[in-house]
Amino acid sequence: MTPELATSGTLAEQLLSRIELRTARVGVVGLGYVGLPLAETFAWGGFPVVGFDIDPEKVKKLRTGQSYIGHIASERVAELVDSGRFEATSNPNCFAEVDAIIICVPTPLTEAREPDLSYIINTGKAISKHLRRGQLVVLESTTYPGTTDDLLQPILEESGLQAGRDFFLAFSPEREDPGNANFSTRTIPKVVGGFDETSGKVAVALYEPIVSGVVAVSSAKVAEACKILENTYRAVNIAMINELKVVFAAMGIDVWEVIAAAKTKPFGFQPFYPGPGLGGHCIPIDPFYLTWAARRVGVHTRFIELAGEVNTAMPRYVVDRVAEALNDQSKPIKGSRVCVLGVAYKKNVDDPRESPALEILELLQKRGAFVSYNDPYIPVIPPMRHHKIRLESETLTESFLATQDCVVIVTDHSSYNYEWIVSHAPLVVDTRNATAGVALGSGRIVKA
Repeated sequence: MTPELATSGTLAEQLLSRIELRTARVGVVGLGYVGLPLAETFAWGGFPVVGFDIDPEKVKKLRTGQSYIGHIASERVAELVDSGRFEATSNPNCFAEVDAIIICVPTPLTEAREPDLSYIINTGKAISKHLRRGQLVVLESTTYPGTTDDLLQPILEESGLQAGRDFFLAFSPEREDPGNANFSTRTIPKVVGGFDETSGKVAVALYEPIVSGVVAVSSAKVAEACKILENTYRAVNIAMINELKVVFAAMGIDVWEVIAAAKTKPFGFQPFYPGPGLGGHCIPIDPFYLTWAARRVGVHTRFIELAGEVNTAMPRYVVDRVAEALNDQSKPIKGSRVCVLGVAYKKNVDDPRESPALEILELLQKRGAFVSYNDPYIPVIPPMRHHKIRLESETLTESFLATQDCVVIVTDHSSYNYEWIVSHAPLVVDTRNATAGVALGSGRIVKA
């Protein structure tokens, strides 16, 4: 065994010992929808945790036991802080004080629909200034295969330390599903791939005590590709059902009834459901990361790109259906009052990132409609990179609904009383089948 390998083995053994004893300090970078639940899971797993975020307001709220994420109650945050195993900070000096650093920063798209890796780059540079021998760095941010090895590794090695010899490096994709009561960070298996074999073993050892299962793969690239596959699979199948929705609507067939019938087959079919477009921080974005990476190696992903075209066209399809529904009421879309119900990207969460509701609002506005929205989880539409719409949530009352020419259900929050909405709105365009089983009453329902 060479001296370098011996040193690496010693460092790994020291870190593995601290992990086993739960004395290893874990640093989580980015305390959003992914990072905060992960930090909480490590803390309840018995590890001392330092949460880092560049937003001082988030840090201030966490220190006082307050949550800024809708599906994470403040009581959970207060209990976490009171446990003594968690502290929040905006001071990057903390990177030198922890044994493992887990990166959970955003990876959005640029205006040109290409990967924006600035958050990973900036985080890597900040860590490299404090990186010390024997530490483990794990990237969890969704990205294209090769990011850990080709992008993050060289940045970290600006510290003068070498991956696989002086520090350990791995990738483990986040698999959060905000608002899903059936699965949590602890109960979702973790896929882990190391820069090298030793890095992989150390990273697996770190996650094993806190999750229900760890799936070790041969490399960071495989782990990165795994996450891209998971979300591209969903994006492609949703695109197919969205396209069938348009086809079946032209044939006078209810796509929701078709899906309900098809899913009775006990094998060979998995139901996917149509909607007004894709939203969230993963499914609308990840396929573009893959197509971009494929172009770099001279491969064209025609199938995936076509799925992206179908899904990105859905907001315009919804607006066209709104126009048709208003036309049937002898009203033009220009000058009509249209209220969108739900601007979160999925039901029962407070996250509007990449939500199709934002584009629907802007398209309606461009066509001359007077737009408004209601969302019990999002009182104000925050500034967004790709959208300029700025509105505050309206209060749903009988009188307000009566003044609207059309109500469009975009996000089917469980808190909405759809029968009550239908009974007081002159026209309802439903993109989620939320009104299934609701009697028409005095209102009129159009599926979109």
